[in-house]
Order: sequence, then C-alpha cells, then structure tokens
Amino acid sequence: MEHVMRSVAMLADQERPVWQGASSPERPMSVLLVADGCDATPEPAVAARLRVTGPVAPARSAGHVRDTISPDIVWLRGAERLDDAVLAELGEALAARGGRLMCETSLAALDRVAAAIPPSVRTEWLVEADSADRLMAVAALQSPRLMAVNDMARDDTMERIDRLQEEVARIARLLGDLTAPRGLPGTPKPYAAHGEAAGDYPGQLRSPPRDYAATPRSFLPEERSIDRQRAKGVRRMLRQRRMREQYFPADLFADPAWDMLLDLYAARLERQPVSVSSLCIAAAVPATTALRWIKTMTDAGLFLREADPDDGRRIFIALAEGAFDAMARYFEALEE
Repeated sequence: MEHVMRSVAMLADQERPVWQGASSPERPMSVLLVADGCDATPEPAVAARLRVTGPVAPARSAGHVRDTISPDIVWLRGAERLDDAVLAELGEALAARGGRLMCETSLAALDRVAAAIPPSVRTEWLVEADSADRLMAVAALQSPRLMAVNDMARDDTMERIDRLQEEVARIARLLGDLTAPRGLPGTPKPYAAHGEAAGDYPGQLRSPPRDYAATPRSFLPEERSIDRQRAKGVRRMLRQRRMREQYFPADLFADPAWDMLLDLYAARLERQPVSVSSLCIAAAVPATTALRWIKTMTDAGLFLREADPDDGRRIFIALAEGAFDAMARYFEALEE
C-alpha cells in the first residue's frame, strides 16, 4: 500500500492547480478542510502533499470560500452529517468561485449530497476512502502542468498505472464507437428499400410496393412486451455475472462500465429510474471507483444526470439516447 501511495504522490507532483493561478510546484496544494463531528486529522501521507487550513465549521465554509482567498481545493469530510441548506450554500459558493471539491460521504447519503452540489463544480467523490483514494482524488483535481519536463525513474507500479490509463482510453474509444450512428466496425449496413432504384428502369414491369402497416394487430408483438422480455434477459445476464464471484475472485472480471450500461439499459426498458447509489451497487466495485466511472461516462456523453421531479434532494442517472440506441442494436444482433 505504501508503494502505491508513493506512486500516486509522484503523479501528483507532475501537476499543479490553476484555480487562482498562484500555485507553484514548490509548495503543497492549499486545501480548506471542512469537517464537523468527525476525525478531521489528515493521514501523514496525505498531509505531506497538502497545505491544509482548518478544519472549518460547515456553517462557515461558504462564507470562507466567498470572502477569503480561495484555496486550491475544498475538502469536505463527513458530508452525510450536513443538512441540505448548508450543502447547497457551499455548492453555490464553489460554483460562483469556480472551486473544486473533494467530498467524502457515506453511500446511504450519496444521492442527497450529490443532488446538493451543482454539476458545474468539479468534484471528486469518496466513499469509505483510504489514503490512496484521497491522493488519487487530489491528483485528479489538479490540472496538468504546462511546459514542464519531468525526468523521473519509472518502476513497475508506474508502468502498471500507464497500462491502466491506456486501457481506460481504449474503453472510452470503444464506447464512443458504440454511440456513433454508424455503430461498431462490421455492423451490417441497412439494405436499400424495395423499389428504391426502380426509376432507372422505366420500361420494366414491377409489382406495386407492399404495405405491411395493415397487418392485423394481433400478429404484431406488443412493444412493451418486447421491452419486458429483453429487460429480463439483461437482468439474467447481470445475475450470471454476479454468480461468477462465488467461484472466482470478484476483481478478476471487474468491468464496471459494462455492468452500469447493462443496469441502466434494463432500467430504461422497465421504465424505472436509477439513483447514483443504486448504480454504484450495480457496478460491483468499491463505491469510490464506481463514482469515478460514472463521472467518466457522464463526461463522455454516455450517461445523463436527471433531477428527481418528486424529490429535489435526489438525482437519477440515465442512458443518453446514443448509448441506448447502441445497446439496443447490440442486443438485436445477439438475438439474430
């Protein structure tokens, strides 16, 4: 674990914050720690990379952000203990100042807390986080250093991190292809409609085009019934993926992006909304990892944030239309 944390810290050294443009590589990042009723002492490995101010009481945090020189990052611990008004005020202050937030909360309170933070605030979510998770969140909230050359010794951990980043980029490209109108390479092109080129042969006889719209309704399957049957098939696929964990290590087949796509597709067919916490559970990985994937998929335009019309303290995650169409084509191809 210490080896991994050192590697993550080395990644953080390659970046610098740009919120106020005053940070330099020679000094630790300025962090405003907001905490109430919980242990607010940063771990030594985390504190060594940061210049922590606070802790500040949550009720005073929004005013601190608005009225003082803004820190590079606001670190909110124990967000589940705060009421909606305090969270909303802090979120508005961060949005107004272009702030960045590292927010720690429980899985049970995740939906409520996420709904209170504006989507414009650059946020890293942490659930049951450890030191490595916090260092990774800090590195993710930093912007790349411009015009900097780093000559650093590389070890096996750094090589593994590079390979992981390449794999994530490959998956992102594949998901982009899925959402494109043309589909994946090799997708059969639609055949031309009957009689489409008949105008080139005016002297030929041809039968009139057939109109199948008049087919008796009793012979047409109900669209809703088709959706229900396909949703059952998707849920069965998800159950089968979870059954593997009874016989093999769970992380051997970890594929949170695909698990979340399957869950959201089935929910769309079932006309059911999906909360952030529910999607984290469906991903079958630690909640902090699932939240990073949700952010990645949302930034890629595959997922959409939707407000709960009946409860402003909760948001839903849904498939974008392009992602839904790609999933539909995929399952249609499986059924052929």
